[in-house]
Amino acid sequence: MEYYRYILSVHIIFMVSWMAGLFYSVRLFIYHVEAEDKPEIERNILQREYERIEAKLWHIITTPAMTLTVIAGVSMVYLNPVLLQTSWFHVKLGFVALLLIYHFLCQNIMYQLKLGKCKTSSFKLRLWNEVATILLVAIVFTVVLKSAVNWVYGLVGLIIFAVVIMLAVKWYKHYRKKHDC
Repeated sequence: MEYYRYILSVHIIFMVSWMAGLFYSVRLFIYHVEAEDKPEIERNILQREYERIEAKLWHIITTPAMTLTVIAGVSMVYLNPVLLQTSWFHVKLGFVALLLIYHFLCQNIMYQLKLGKCKTSSFKLRLWNEVATILLVAIVFTVVLKSAVNWVYGLVGLIIFAVVIMLAVKWYKHYRKKHDC
C-alpha cells in the first residue's frame, strides 16, 4: 500500500496535465477556426502555425498525459481492488469514460482542422470547450465527496452548473458581437 500514494500523486499530476492540454487544445481550435475570417496571407500563416502548435500540444503533452493518467488509475485499482466495490467509483469511471470519448473527439476535430474539413463554428467550439470543465467538476466532486451526497442532488447540481456555464458562453458571444472583440 506504500506505493499507492506515489501512484495517486502521479495520477493527479498527469490528470492536471491532461486537462490543461484539453483546455488549451480546444482554445487553439477556436482561434484556428476564427483565423478563417482573416485576409488570405494572414489566414494561411495563422492556420499553419495553429496546426503545428495543436499537433505538438496533442502529441507531446495531452495524449501522453492521458495515457499516464489511465495507467496510474489502473495501477491504483490493481493495488486497491476494493475501489471496484464502491458505487462512487463506478460513477467516476463513467465520467472518465466520457472524458476519454471527449479526448478522442477533440483529436478528430484537430485532424479535421488540419485537412480544412472542420465545419464547427467558433461558438460551438466554445461550448465544446466547457464540456471538459463539466466533466472535471463531476469527477472531482465524485472523488472528494464519494457517497456523502445523494446522487440525485449531485446530478441536479451538475446540470445547474452546466446550464450556468453554457449561459455564460452565450452571454460572451453576445458581448463579443456587441463590442466587436
